[in-house]
Amino acid sequence: MPHSPPSSKSPDSATSETLALAALAWILEDSDRAARYLELTGLGPEALREGLGDRTVLASALDFLANYEPDLLRAAEALDTQPESLIAARGDLAK
Repeated sequence: MPHSPPSSKSPDSATSETLALAALAWILEDSDRAARYLELTGLGPEALREGLGDRTVLASALDFLANYEPDLLRAAEALDTQPESLIAARGDLAK
């Protein structure tokens, strides 16, 4: 399914959640990256599935990217957005 999140630096909550879901999907596309995300967050596959609507879980995906710049840059490129947009969405979800 094509996804083209806006590149606004101050996304609204719905945009932030959409962007975080897209980022999470990008994280989970790679098995090594997915394993690192699950290990660092302490989430298991079931908890992750159940938490897809939880702003804290969504923010954890953006935290994961923010803490490793190479992944942040690759994710931004893959999602056709700016790294700053991912960071802004992280801030919005943390409110």
